[in-house]
Parts: sequence; C-alpha cells; structure tokens
Amino acid sequence: MWAFGQMGLARRPLSRTPGLRFWKLCGSGTGEGFTPIPNTAVWAILAVWDNAEAADRTGKVFDRFAARASENWTVRLVPTSARGLWSRKTPFDVTPDTTANSNPVAALTRATIRPRKLLRFWGRSPGISRVIGNDPEVLFKIGIGEVPWLHQVTFSIWPDADAMARFARRGPHAEAIRAVRDEGWFSEELYARFRVLGEVGTWDGRSPLTPQQEAA
Repeated sequence: MWAFGQMGLARRPLSRTPGLRFWKLCGSGTGEGFTPIPNTAVWAILAVWDNAEAADRTGKVFDRFAARASENWTVRLVPTSARGLWSRKTPFDVTPDTTANSNPVAALTRATIRPRKLLRFWGRSPGISRVIGNDPEVLFKIGIGEVPWLHQVTFSIWPDADAMARFARRGPHAEAIRAVRDEGWFSEELYARFRVLGEVGTWDGRSPLTPQQEAA
C-alpha cells in the first residue's frame, strides 16, 4: 500500500529533485512483468539525470524506496540511440556508442496502447514472454508500466547488440512488431538503446550482469 501511494505522493518531491530532468514511476506485471496482472511487490523508477554527480546524490524519494525495500537494484546507463516520444518529450540525450560490440547493451521500449487495440496487444504478450524467458542470451528482462494496461514499458539487458538483434528478428516478437506497424496499435512510442555502465545492489539475491562479467 505504501508503494502504491508513492505513485502519487512521490511526484512533487521528484519534480523538485536537483539534477533530475525526467522521471517515471512504474509498477510491474507478474512473472517477468509481461502480463496484464499487476505484481504489487516490484516497483521501478526511471530517472534521467543532468550528470553523474546528480545521479550519485539521487534524493529523498530514492532513499525512502530503498529503506522500504527488501531488495533494491539500480542499473546505470548511457543512451546510445533513441527515437520517438515519451509523454510528448524526448527524454534521452544520445551519446553514440564507440565501444566494442561485446559490451552489455540494454533496450527499452515504451508505448501508449490505443484502447481499441488492448486485446490484440495483450494477446501477443504471452508468446513474447515465453520466448524471451527461454532465451539463453538475455541477461535481464522485465515489463513495467506507468498506467496499468495502457502505458507499457519493456526493459531488457543483453550481452551484446548481436544477441539483442537475433531475438528481435524472430518469433512472436518479430510478428508483434509487424502488427504494430500494420495495425497502428500505439498512439505514442519510444525505442531506446543504452550502454550499461554498472549496477548497485541485487535482483533475486544476485547480480543480473554477473554472467557477462564472468565471461569478460
């Protein structure tokens, strides 16, 4: 109940946090998040900072969430590509990635689903969830959202860009992408890719990036 209340109560202090230029409070779905059934135990904050120093300071809202949580994981990212809008804004300043392809990469997709397309969208989600859940290459994946059922975000981390591209080109995910274009599912959408800088904390008692670090 406390976390649910913060979806409204934390907005004002977040808007006043120094160096925080864009933020979103999100809930999650059950399982790996790619379902319409809410998971009341997992919550997320997306934060875009002016610089690394501001991100280090975070602020009271982040401290309160961390104090209430039984587990807390933060992943730090640099945007390397982005297209589209989020709440009519362009949230990410892109820094082209000049590092080797072996670096971990993260992908974020965000969409506002047209109400008349909800059944079509959620009908595709179980197939995508099964495929990404069984993909041996994905390091981390979750589905989150600002508004249940209507505003959806997918976030995943991959060992490299090639692994991410292989997933995107096949199976239910590729079919859903074609349907998005052909049937106009979304009224607003954003696609972004990031270089993973590092992490703090754990998820399910471990680091999701550990397999990549051990291989390196």
